[in-house]
Amino acid sequence: MLGAYQQDDTITAIATPNGVSAIGIIRLSGPEAFTICNKVFKGKNITLQASHTVHYGFIMNGDTAIDEVMVTLFRAPKSFTTEDSIEIACHGSPYILEQIINVLITAGARLALPGEFTIRAFMKGRIDLSQAEAVADLIVSQNASQHAIAMQQMRGGITNEIALLRQELLDFVSLIELELDFGEEDVEFADRKDLYTLVNKIIHHISPLINSFRYGNAIKNGLPIAIIGRPNAGKSSLLNLLLQDERAIVSDIAGTTRDTIEEVMTIGGVPFRFIDTAGIRATEDTIEKIGIAKALKKIEEARMVLYIFDAANTPISEVLEDISMINEKNHDISLLIMVNKTDLLSNDQVKDLIATIKTHGHTNVFAIQANNNSQDSLNQITKALDNIAQQMNPEDNQTVITNVRHYNALLEARNALNHVVTGLDNRLSSDLLSLDIKQSLNALGQITGEVTSDEILGNIFGKFCIGK
Repeated sequence: MLGAYQQDDTITAIATPNGVSAIGIIRLSGPEAFTICNKVFKGKNITLQASHTVHYGFIMNGDTAIDEVMVTLFRAPKSFTTEDSIEIACHGSPYILEQIINVLITAGARLALPGEFTIRAFMKGRIDLSQAEAVADLIVSQNASQHAIAMQQMRGGITNEIALLRQELLDFVSLIELELDFGEEDVEFADRKDLYTLVNKIIHHISPLINSFRYGNAIKNGLPIAIIGRPNAGKSSLLNLLLQDERAIVSDIAGTTRDTIEEVMTIGGVPFRFIDTAGIRATEDTIEKIGIAKALKKIEEARMVLYIFDAANTPISEVLEDISMINEKNHDISLLIMVNKTDLLSNDQVKDLIATIKTHGHTNVFAIQANNNSQDSLNQITKALDNIAQQMNPEDNQTVITNVRHYNALLEARNALNHVVTGLDNRLSSDLLSLDIKQSLNALGQITGEVTSDEILGNIFGKFCIGK
């Protein structure tokens, strides 16, 4: 895959989104960037100008002016790619942008591949692999939390966490390797007590990073919340209430919802992915059975469940039965119980019902009227959701893992280090200890790109947009 990413030529691409806009940006990077731009630019001689300066002129196709532009210069190594780079700001007509790209290619540039500007920054050592991935996350960030985590990562959040720990491990494995060279003399260069202390310190350091993935993945992809209940409990009305929109069909006919409906909304900077499901009940309808099976599957996949029931028509025994089933399907969820249609009961009946549910150990119980678009009901639910999300939020300034590749690498590193601890307890030989330490080093190195493969790099950068 990486064979297509040449490092010695000059590349160009449109850096702004497709479509009509006031301004469009074209990037040019490589050893001939200034020369190629100068061939088509009518204004000052670009090759003679200082870095980080902006120049007015026209991009020409022979004697014909394509557009009036501003050209910004970045001389190596003070550019994103560390190469000579140019940004051409023109009018945002797709036709104009295409024409400028064409004349740059004719003048000697090559159209960039997806992510090729960023991979050059990575290959030249300006950023590491985790920072390159953060660039992609920053581009697609849609809320404050996603933006903050991507910025922290792009500034070297996890890199700084890993670098020192990895270096200390490298120092130790070097001493152990030295012992192997003197195996017949039975010498010990690496103090086993110090190694034991170091390995436990690293395990203690990376475990919070691993644990942060639960929150980070929710921030990146949306916290999945399944809306569960029996037919006509008010699930679709609850979804519409949360979204403040008539997204789901509401009907008195049982079994209206036969498939899952998913919508995302942001509460307190955290994206929540609400999943409206089919009503749970015994049925002979083949299609409805499929919908119910999907609903039960969503319970297993969810981080939270909003269980809703019709307070006026559902016996408490059935409510407790449903709650028990939900907990059996997923032991590791936050459960919010919505007592719906409370307007059909007296205040004392509602209080008694809630009290009964709470005596079974459930604290997040709320009386709502989903179909009345009640602001009080909405405020109760969103406040509870925000509180639960904040409980998942790691401590301030802690690096948060959002990338599943980083998460898996950290798990691999910790498992290998645990084997080192076991090996030290069992007085294993230096060569066996060395294997586990090297495995941990390899896993940590995969995060920053110190240890990687063309396949991994191709997969990462192939998902970037062209022009980045």
